Amino acid sequence: MGEARHRYSIFETAAGFCGIAWNESGITGFQLPSRSAATAERDCLRRLAEAEPGDPPPVVAATIAAARRYFEGEPVDFSDVTLDLGEQDPMFTAIYAATRALRWGETTTYGALAKLLGAGPEAARDVGQAMAKNPVPLIIPCHRVLAAGGKVGGFSAPGGAQSKIRMLALEGHDLTPPPPAQAAFGF
Repeated sequence: MGEARHRYSIFETAAGFCGIAWNESGITGFQLPSRSAATAERDCLRRLAEAEPGDPPPVVAATIAAARRYFEGEPVDFSDVTLDLGEQDPMFTAIYAATRALRWGETTTYGALAKLLGAGPEAARDVGQAMAKNPVPLIIPCHRVLAAGGKVGGFSAPGGAQSKIRMLALEGHDLTPPPPAQAAFGF
């Protein structure tokens, strides 16, 4: 039995160009916004080099429409999107399932997510690794998982932590650090 054939499409949103990949079993990849279609395509193909351009079937087209609405600031729920993430480490599978349960505007921390899964604080690193390897950011909303104390933490998408901050701002969170105390008081 051969591997499932992957297709991809690049599309524009209010935040830039995104990429989405799929096979007959579900969505296999999502690329967060880049400044150009060429960059989005390159980044999409970095994960799925064998993918070929294709016309999105209705379920993928609906996810594209939802992503466009998301980047326009409309609350969107991606929890019913069918994914095909291939074989995953069982811990990553559990982390991704728990992360998908986070709704628009909700956040958690790496440590709280580890605790929710019944693991100790040392598992917060596993949560961080799963987020960094998330093949479908936005659909599995890794941007909603923060570092201890509600700090931004890392983000491996184009634009890094600033992209995470912008996505959370769409959802009503202001993670902009406050000005230093002396600047606030004119010292």
